[in-house]
Amino acid sequence: MNQTASVDLRAVAEQVVRARGFDPRFPVEVQQQVSLLQRQPPAVASGGNVRDLRSLLWSSIDNDDSRDLDQIEVAEQITGGATRVLVAIADVDSFVPKGSPIDVHAARETTTVYTGVRVFPMLPEPLSTGITSLLEAADKLSMVVEYTVDSDGQIQSSDVYRAVVRNKAQLAYSAVGGWLQGGAAPAKVESSAELQAQLKLQDGVAQKLRAQRFRHGALNIESTEVRPIMSGDQIVGIADQQKNRASNLIEELMIAANEAMARMLKAKKVSSIRRVVKTPERWDRIVELAAQHGGHLPAQPDPKALNDFLTQRKAADPDHFADVSLIVVKLMGPGEYILERPGDAETGHFGLAIQDYTHSTAPNRRFADVVTQRLVKSVLSGAATPYGDDELTTIAQNCTTKQDAARKVERDMSKRVAAVALKNSIGKTFDAIVTGATPRGTFVRVLKPHVEGMLVSGQKGVDVGDRLRVRLVNTDPQRGYIDFARQG
Repeated sequence: MNQTASVDLRAVAEQVVRARGFDPRFPVEVQQQVSLLQRQPPAVASGGNVRDLRSLLWSSIDNDDSRDLDQIEVAEQITGGATRVLVAIADVDSFVPKGSPIDVHAARETTTVYTGVRVFPMLPEPLSTGITSLLEAADKLSMVVEYTVDSDGQIQSSDVYRAVVRNKAQLAYSAVGGWLQGGAAPAKVESSAELQAQLKLQDGVAQKLRAQRFRHGALNIESTEVRPIMSGDQIVGIADQQKNRASNLIEELMIAANEAMARMLKAKKVSSIRRVVKTPERWDRIVELAAQHGGHLPAQPDPKALNDFLTQRKAADPDHFADVSLIVVKLMGPGEYILERPGDAETGHFGLAIQDYTHSTAPNRRFADVVTQRLVKSVLSGAATPYGDDELTTIAQNCTTKQDAARKVERDMSKRVAAVALKNSIGKTFDAIVTGATPRGTFVRVLKPHVEGMLVSGQKGVDVGDRLRVRLVNTDPQRGYIDFARQG
């Protein structure tokens, strides 16, 4: 039976996040702290060890509807073909002291959860979309990561310090990405030759950083997500949402900033939380997948060889590359947070081909980034580290657990959104790829649109990466079930 009765997905979203272990309602003491911050906010002023960088042409690029802005960027061409990049990160710690009610809540939740129809913020919205957000035309406290990139994309030096900054242009991925790829410029960019030059400089250095990472074996992964098409409060369809030149620009500048933060803490011999992706446990299946597409991978995990294969696949079949990427990501396994103490063997990030990597650039949305910010500030001020190793271990484990839960919430809600959007497509057939084969069931992802569901018939003998023709047999928006049957 196709259950297509009206479903309040906003209410369902709260049920789903609660079922996954989140408590999205802010306690009374948190609301009281927010009210006090609104009445008596800390001063936003330079002086002492806080620099005044408001005169620079800072800009942000984020999703069209984002208000929780974590970082802004600016770059400068210097001698020898090198580029100096500055990434300013929202100074959340100055407004949310360790151990305060907001901090306790954030430490429990650890992440903002996005469901497509509703956002459940880690920090109260008066902070994350206001006081601590790097919104346009407002003076804000920040942590600045400054690094120099040479003409080959190598990071030559880096520094971290505090500063007051001012976002001069709040921009969106879709508009800036289209312009960088040859389309029309958004109004703010069109009206400023200086901003145009600034964004092109950032884009150029980001491409150099990206090329250098790929030379070291970083994986050329391409993901395609779906977003709901809304008419008022009603979902009338879904559309694929892919990365573009602007999102790649921000990704590269943030990866480099996170590397610089990690290296600083390592150099100062400070224990920290690292974001790692370990060597894939299902490398043998990745080898089989490559062979199915005419590639050859060594028996032992080799990120450079894997990236070479991915690059070849993208050139040979760009239309289906996102699906190959998805399978590789599934087989690599999720990232996790771990404690790294001075002298510990480095685990590294297999997908990024980076040994020193942390999360620091999204403190409005991730608690691990707030912790990193506090560790860095303690180094800058010469104070004792605010966290012991046991506490960092507990935080890392909880952040990993909640990140996994958030990913499952987003997947669960994506299915519900898709179930609503596909309710009139029962009986239609689609090309699909197998994305999971577990004791709980076999899962497939339709190629257009990119929607995942369960293979309820014809699942015997299939494995991750296999291509199938499937028929949509049922959708259940309330539970997020999308059922397919194998054809032929």
